[in-house]
Amino acid sequence: MGTSDKNSQLGNVVDIFSGRPVTDTDEKRIIRLAPELDGLEMLYSNDASEGRMFSLQILCWGLRENGEVIGLVPWLNQIMSCTDLCDPLNGHWQGYYDPGIDEVFEDAPLHKIVELETAADYYEYQCESPSDVIQEVPDTIGTHAILSDDGFQNLTLSEVISWRLYFDGSILGMLADDEKVLSTPILPGDDCLYPAEENPNFKYFFQHHIANKIKSKDPEAIAAISLLVDQ
Repeated sequence: MGTSDKNSQLGNVVDIFSGRPVTDTDEKRIIRLAPELDGLEMLYSNDASEGRMFSLQILCWGLRENGEVIGLVPWLNQIMSCTDLCDPLNGHWQGYYDPGIDEVFEDAPLHKIVELETAADYYEYQCESPSDVIQEVPDTIGTHAILSDDGFQNLTLSEVISWRLYFDGSILGMLADDEKVLSTPILPGDDCLYPAEENPNFKYFFQHHIANKIKSKDPEAIAAISLLVDQ
């Protein structure tokens, strides 16, 4: 089947919530999340470090409208699919990695596929707006958001508490507004949480090991930030 045939068929499919024709973008919309709790990682390489491989912990797995299950990671200023990886150094996704058994694989684990498909069948949502919240999962990999209002001369690192999935498929990292904290620990769904993307000083997401290096002013971490600033 050619692309034009597929697009033509999609144009005849109508979303039951919005009444709009389904597009390729709709097909890739994330409709359900499952946290990664066993330490699986994403492997990637880049053109600046030929012959080397890098790993990044997977935050969660996402089920798309079209049935595809993909790993998701915080990457630069958004969360994105491992298979769609793109970075300033021409990053390339190389596969998923299980460090416990030293195995590399290309498809999502079967147990995560079953978990997501089962949950999607079980839960039914009646949404009236693209901004309706479908699901919220805790951040289990120590993601931090970097905030700066002076061109990275001074940095503030704020812990990401959770990730909120909206009906339109967007996934936003949630930070705590210190002035609205009424109790601790701060849990997903707390009224003090707000999307990092709504903070005008938000720049990037980093996992905990990089965030700790930034806190300690590690030269390599500072150099990496400088590289991003120059992009």
